[in-house]
Amino acid sequence: MTNMPYTIATLGSHSALDVCSGAKTHDFSTLVVAAKGREKTYTQYYKSEADSNTGCVDTVLLLNNFKEILTPSVQAELNQANSIFVPNRSFEVYINDYDAIETEFKVPIFGNRFLLRCEERAGKITQYDLLKKAGIRMPRQFKTPAEIDRLCIIKTVQKQRPIERAFFFAKNPQEYQQIWTQLVESGFIDEHSQPLIEEYCLGVQVNLNFFYSPLNQRLELLGTDTRRQTNISGLVTLPARDQLKLPEDLVISFEEAGHVAVTILESMLEEAFALGERFVAATQQLASPGIIGPFSLQASIVTGERKKEFVVFDVSPRMPGSPGIAATPYSGYHFRRPVTVGERVAMEIKRAVKEDALSLITSSVRI
Repeated sequence: MTNMPYTIATLGSHSALDVCSGAKTHDFSTLVVAAKGREKTYTQYYKSEADSNTGCVDTVLLLNNFKEILTPSVQAELNQANSIFVPNRSFEVYINDYDAIETEFKVPIFGNRFLLRCEERAGKITQYDLLKKAGIRMPRQFKTPAEIDRLCIIKTVQKQRPIERAFFFAKNPQEYQQIWTQLVESGFIDEHSQPLIEEYCLGVQVNLNFFYSPLNQRLELLGTDTRRQTNISGLVTLPARDQLKLPEDLVISFEEAGHVAVTILESMLEEAFALGERFVAATQQLASPGIIGPFSLQASIVTGERKKEFVVFDVSPRMPGSPGIAATPYSGYHFRRPVTVGERVAMEIKRAVKEDALSLITSSVRI
């Protein structure tokens, strides 16, 4: 291992400030790869100021667009800084090429880069394969609209903004076709897109944000949160009589606007940990060495036959986009103080550097 100090690097979006703030807490240098036109957050507002001990972004690598991160010259700069790169959802979305992430991005990645693609529900191993292997309850899925016999949520991609997903609800094939046609004619979705149709599990939505440490061989629950989304979050605050005043062709949007810290009943913590432990074991069996570091199981808490239970509808095998989860008490129960996901990542890297064990927590390109 090199004696040169390590830099913790990430893409300038989603959770970059969480990563950088946590890294500075443990005396790492930080580097953000930013895109022109959206760099002021990192070059100005949260830029490190050594004389006042403020800010958390030391260096900004400014690109014309995020995909330039794959070019040899940019990778050379990251490696010259001795970077360990922490991936987030924006890294996946803007690169939009998992083959390149796995075989061309020659910068050490914190975590298992080969699990990132499971978030897209496609490929050799999908999140559904992992959830099934783990024995975790999922919403029932329908192969065709003709099979719909209950309230379902339909998920596809937006036509003009393919990095964003589109959602709508239907309770039968006729309603599905009516709404699908409306959204196609409005240009919101592409008629040739392949939608995912799954039952809508009515319950309280909560993200279970875990961290698996290969160094400790331990699963930690760092926090729980829920989403705020446009425009559905505004819609549900309206009284029913006022909802009826909205245009009939209003397109309901579930785009992320932020997150809110929540807690769950203490009686459900054991089941939450059981879900996380089974998921970790499934990833180790199907995608060795398995999950490393942060991941989230996004679930609905529903009423079961005898007790409330979790139904997991989405998996995030990387940094969550919710730095506010440290406001929940769960990391404090373990560490006796609040710990953000970004700081927990830095803690793991710091220990791995000290113990010459970076190979246990990072992944390199597949040759």
